[in-house]
Amino acid sequence: MHYRILIGLLTNRSVLSVRHQVQLTKPLYEKRARVVAQIPNFWPLVLEQAPPDIDEYIQPTDSALLLTSLTNISVSHFEIENGGNGDPRSVSIRWEFTENEYFEDRVLEKKFWYRRALAGYSGLVSEPVEIRWKEGKDLTDGLLSMVKSVWDEEQQAIKNGTVSAIKKEKKPLNAKQQSLKEKIQSVGLGGLSFFAWFGFIGDRISAEESQMANAREAENQRRRKAGQALLPEEDEDEDDDDDEEDDLEIFPDGDGLALAITDDLWPGALKYFSKFTVPPPISMRCRANTRRSPSPRG
Repeated sequence: MHYRILIGLLTNRSVLSVRHQVQLTKPLYEKRARVVAQIPNFWPLVLEQAPPDIDEYIQPTDSALLLTSLTNISVSHFEIENGGNGDPRSVSIRWEFTENEYFEDRVLEKKFWYRRALAGYSGLVSEPVEIRWKEGKDLTDGLLSMVKSVWDEEQQAIKNGTVSAIKKEKKPLNAKQQSLKEKIQSVGLGGLSFFAWFGFIGDRISAEESQMANAREAENQRRRKAGQALLPEEDEDEDDDDDEEDDLEIFPDGDGLALAITDDLWPGALKYFSKFTVPPPISMRCRANTRRSPSPRG
């Protein structure tokens, strides 16, 4: 999937280094939050100046909602908060809103867990977030609700023991999954609302599988240092399963967007806000004034 390439930027960094960086910058971001809370429309204006890898996903209707109702964005590394020993590369992106005409929620929080699969790859995975849309105001046209319904059904099957959270078994799509696949194909990426991002899942890597894969990797690292043979590779054919998961993925670049927010927009918020507040060069203003000048009347 797309995020396996993007996430390589993180996998090349020491986990200890990331943890240290998070702890070092947390007080600075807390201070910044207190300051920008006094600036009207700070985060909507930051989004207005967002880089292309974020802006390309915001439709005009999304922009109208974000500009009028968004009050705050915050990023946290939830697995290491309060002394936690989890992975610092796991992130939570929290969006806060005022009352608006589109949905009932005041807070939408999207969590991404950094996990490793037994097949060897690693990256960010997530779970669908439900949005309580008001009547006739669903910007995803029911797509997000369909993803959430399919996800809940999958998790219930795992809980009941009818499906393994680790062993991937190729099965034909059921009725709900097939309907979701057809709905995704009918929408296409070009008309997809930014809010469909809250339905991103990524590879189905459970916490249990990730723990097993991390233990396996730790053992292989020990064996490398000792000059011993590594554990045999997992004999799994992931290609077909990946194709099925891709067919049901509502927002294929969801992890890439999460990284763009976490590693660019969030730390660079003041930089993007300053682009809005700094006046354009004189030459640009002159051209703008010329365009606004009324035509001479005969």
